[in-house]
Amino acid sequence: MKMMTMSLVVTSFPTFSTPPILHQNLKINSSQQSAWLHNNSTFPPIQPAGLVISCFTMIFGTVSNLTGLYILAKSHARFRRQAKAPFLLLTVALLLADLGGHVIPGAFALYLHIIRRYEMQDVKPNKEFCHIFGACMVFFGLCPLLLGCAMAVERCIAITKPFFHASMVTVAHMRQVVFFLSSLALVLAILPFFEVGTYAIQFPGTWCFLPVHDPQSAANTILALVFSSLGLAALVLSLMCNILSGLALLHPRIRSHNDNAKATAAQCPRRASSASSSSVLCSLDVEMMMQLAAITVVSCVCWSPFLIHIFLMQISQSLKASAQMEDGFILLALRMASWNQILDPWVYILLRRTVLSRVCCRLSAQRVTVTRNSSSADTNR
Repeated sequence: MKMMTMSLVVTSFPTFSTPPILHQNLKINSSQQSAWLHNNSTFPPIQPAGLVISCFTMIFGTVSNLTGLYILAKSHARFRRQAKAPFLLLTVALLLADLGGHVIPGAFALYLHIIRRYEMQDVKPNKEFCHIFGACMVFFGLCPLLLGCAMAVERCIAITKPFFHASMVTVAHMRQVVFFLSSLALVLAILPFFEVGTYAIQFPGTWCFLPVHDPQSAANTILALVFSSLGLAALVLSLMCNILSGLALLHPRIRSHNDNAKATAAQCPRRASSASSSSVLCSLDVEMMMQLAAITVVSCVCWSPFLIHIFLMQISQSLKASAQMEDGFILLALRMASWNQILDPWVYILLRRTVLSRVCCRLSAQRVTVTRNSSSADTNR
């Protein structure tokens, strides 16, 4: 609930070193050079297969988010009729952030891939290029996490305080929330443009981000801490809200299910149980909770290694390992984070009420068939 197009950024490389072409092409002075480059060794050349796979992943993620947005557009009337428009607005904002994270940082990463793959000596990406790329990574990294947190808080209020939600939480309020969260991520992303911190080329030379392992200044350390703290706080708050919402949804439904089962036990207990479970699984509230819970789990699994690693590197110098281990782990964590924006739209696509209803119907039909077969076998005996 979740830098954003890291599918291009995280192409596999066999060793851990730094390209001489960056020393030739990056227009920086000697005092800034240590913040830009890791060392004086060379990166291995980018293989064609890696570039093709990265392009495919970027295209697949873009198509996935466009598909999710198309399904959301078709669902607009149903959500508005059932007064769920605030959740719809936040979901649209989340998928738009994921889509932007694929297209915009992906274009920068593709540019670095191409000039490194074909060794274009006359092309010189400079400090401004790295700053823009890094700002996009920070902005599109934070936005999905913050928006996912807002979705969890909105659902928690709607389920635990329905009357307050109906009277106070409107689409206009959600627009303000989206604007505020986007502005917060944007302000943090553009601070290096005003000499508050900086962005640096990161291993394997195809992405730019805050200098995590070698901050060079207190401003860089603070920016990295703020980024990781905001991301981790959004994940924790999302988990807490989802737990509260899930408990609030399950308690009355379990009690109602037990009451209905007792009332109809003498007549048709199996049919009542099947209908009750189907209605519970296929209600709109449960549909949205399942989507939100899945988005939160995906965000936690994908983003936690990257955020925790950044946080720990800033607060404890004793945890710093060798450069090769640091580069290898941050690259692996970045690969995991890159899957967040690919999986988000598929969570919504697969956990729609239409799909859930079909699954519920099939499960109910299988349960009835098994029950009938069991009853027939008992009768024959």
